[in-house]
Amino acid sequence: QVQLVESGGGSVQAGGSLRLSCLASGFTFDAYAMGWFRQAPEKEREGVAGIDSDGNTVYGDSVKGRFTISKDNAKNTLYLQMNNLQPDDTAMYYCAAGSTMAMIVSRVPENWGQGTQVTVSS
Repeated sequence: QVQLVESGGGSVQAGGSLRLSCLASGFTFDAYAMGWFRQAPEKEREGVAGIDSDGNTVYGDSVKGRFTISKDNAKNTLYLQMNNLQPDDTAMYYCAAGSTMAMIVSRVPENWGQGTQVTVSS
C-alpha cells in the first residue's frame, strides 16, 4: 500500500533552516506529482509547494524565494528545503502524492503522510 513518511521537522529560531524529507513507497514515485502542505492550529491546510513528474514546480506565495521543493527518483524521496524560517511558518507539514499535478494544486491529493512538526521561535 501507499506510504509517505515525513522526517526532518524540529524547532529552530527565526532565520534558521530545515530540510524535510518524505520517503515514498507503494506506487511509481517518478510518475506521480508530489506536494508539501502545512496546517497551523486553527487554520486551514495550505499548499506550500508542488512538483510534477517532469520536475516542474509551484510554490505558495508566502514561501516563494525561501523554500525549495525537489525529489530524488532513485531514492523515492521528496524534499523541502526551508530557509529563512519565520514564526508564521510554524505548522505541521505534510507530504502528499497525486497522480496529476492538478490534484496537488487543488489540494486534493490521493495520499497523505502523517506529518512532521516545524516550530519557529522569534
